[in-house]
Amino acid sequence: MKKSFWPLKSAAYLLAFLCVLFAVLSAFYSLTLFYIELGLCAVGLGYALYRFSRIQKGTYLLLQRVSRQLSSASRETLGDFPVPCAVTSESGEIVWYNDLFRDNVLKGNDAFGSDFQKLLGNVRAEALFAPGGADVLLYERGYKVFGTPFGGKDGAGRLSLYYFIDDTELKANSWEYFESRPAVMIILIDNHEELLANAKDSERAQISVDIERALEEFVGETTGFLRKLERSRYIAVLEERHVRATIENRFYILDRVRQISTGGDNMQATLSIGVGRGGKTLQENEHMARQALDMALGRGGDQAAVKTLNGYEFFGGISKGVEKRTKVKTRIVATALTELIEASDNVIVMGHRFGDLDSLGSAVGLTQGVRQLGKPCVIAVDKEKNLAASLIDRLTQNGYTDVFFHPSLAMQLVTKKTLLIITDTHVPTFLESAELYKMCKNVAVVDHHRKMVGHIDNAVIFYHEPYASSASEMVAELLQYFGPKCKITRFEAEALLAGIMLDTKNFVLKTGVRTFEAAAYLRKMGADTVEVRKLFASSMDSYQRKSKIMASSEIYRRCAIATANEQTDDMRIVAPQAADDLLNISDVDASFVLYDADEDLNISARSMGGMNVQLIMEALGGGGHLTMAGAQIRGISLEEGRQRLLDAIDQYYENNAARQTS
Repeated sequence: MKKSFWPLKSAAYLLAFLCVLFAVLSAFYSLTLFYIELGLCAVGLGYALYRFSRIQKGTYLLLQRVSRQLSSASRETLGDFPVPCAVTSESGEIVWYNDLFRDNVLKGNDAFGSDFQKLLGNVRAEALFAPGGADVLLYERGYKVFGTPFGGKDGAGRLSLYYFIDDTELKANSWEYFESRPAVMIILIDNHEELLANAKDSERAQISVDIERALEEFVGETTGFLRKLERSRYIAVLEERHVRATIENRFYILDRVRQISTGGDNMQATLSIGVGRGGKTLQENEHMARQALDMALGRGGDQAAVKTLNGYEFFGGISKGVEKRTKVKTRIVATALTELIEASDNVIVMGHRFGDLDSLGSAVGLTQGVRQLGKPCVIAVDKEKNLAASLIDRLTQNGYTDVFFHPSLAMQLVTKKTLLIITDTHVPTFLESAELYKMCKNVAVVDHHRKMVGHIDNAVIFYHEPYASSASEMVAELLQYFGPKCKITRFEAEALLAGIMLDTKNFVLKTGVRTFEAAAYLRKMGADTVEVRKLFASSMDSYQRKSKIMASSEIYRRCAIATANEQTDDMRIVAPQAADDLLNISDVDASFVLYDADEDLNISARSMGGMNVQLIMEALGGGGHLTMAGAQIRGISLEEGRQRLLDAIDQYYENNAARQTS
């Protein structure tokens, strides 16, 4: 012990000698200063001797305790243990370690008496006692460190033993394994036929070459490969590291291909991309990629959908969908649907909760078509919670007394061969009655909204057309292929026309050639536009409430945001109308109206196509269309909801503003 402390004592003695020497020398200048310095030297030397004795005694007791708790056999075992080991005191000081710890972990340095926590850095020493240990990085080497306490009673004088397992190579191999996992990407040119339909032969070749060159350069930047499956479909296999980089760049290939257009009508080329990643096998990733592509197409195309085992992510989707001019799909669906109807005992038609003119109008048109085929059919609707009361009243006054059933009554009509047709929605949580949906084994869906995660996946027929203006337009087309026996009256025609006018804002938004063709067919069937316009009439009180909401609006990043502070029975009608009218303000790309209803915060969102309000509402848990969407948030105030909306708008601009200008 004396030998180990002699260097420390010799240094102390030397310092004491120098202090006394300086005190003696100061006597030649001032005796008072000499006596003061001599007294201070005596006090300091006495305190130093006292601390030396305490340190010597404490160190002796510590080493004595370590010797007791680490027996000779233990020391020899740990010394020869093929893993770096270290022992710390209860205060966290390193009191012992074997040669491997000094040579490998400390790189030949000594750390006796050092603070073990400083060696660990940001990793807490307590975390090392977990069953799985903790990861520690020292001198550019990775270790899995396990700690275990031993010795002492009731925690007093307890020591801790730590094992350092060098797993640097293992972690590197693990990282490389996950980074090189293959992901499957299926790429589809959305409007391939439309691009080439009116193009010259030279333009067709040039467009195809430009698109393929863009895809080859996109995949060529990675270690993956690209193969052409069909005229407009490609498949690529990329490593996980490159997929992640593509996601971070938000699929810039969408913007690059969008710059390719035809010379005549200046139609832009767009892609839909489905990515499957994280699966156990290539086959599983390919299956997820196909599901992701279907989701991207169902949301209008011009976007990428990434599917993992945890769900979907979406990128892009800022452009308007391209209308499909062929009606072949409509004819095929109509034939399959009529066969399904004829094989059923009865049919129930149901829309979404708080059904509007489009939901109810399309249901009325289908009901008449089914009855013309000779099958009983009713509409499941809650008249008390409905936004199309004017249409229900008008139809009831004109003989529709046995059509509208409350969902609880419609459940009593369900048999094993009952067909449930769902209109204007494809998400189970939005249905008028989820219980009725669960009771029916045969389900058909007719909807135009962009596909959402969690959609109905057990439908026998899933007629989903995001390019259509409304569900009423789709039903009007289907009815024309139901056969010569299917003839609708003016009341069904007016109900369908009301649905089209609602979702197109009187043929202003999202209208195409087929929209006007459907309207012409309904007009031929006797629809009176004046009677249809009356269905949109509102009371003076509703008009005043709408004006009050519009007056409270504020502009934020070219978005008109209004808040309705009062709760009324007609707020679900007034708020969307206010959102529509706010679009008439100059320099406004989108409008949002927030209001409370049934303990939920509701948001109605509208745009003229310059902004995709669907993406903003999806960030808040809602959904809808590029020009018309909504969301419901439970348990928050109007002010909290407004702040979330502002954050969602900021996020939208951060992710998509640059793409919209490209």
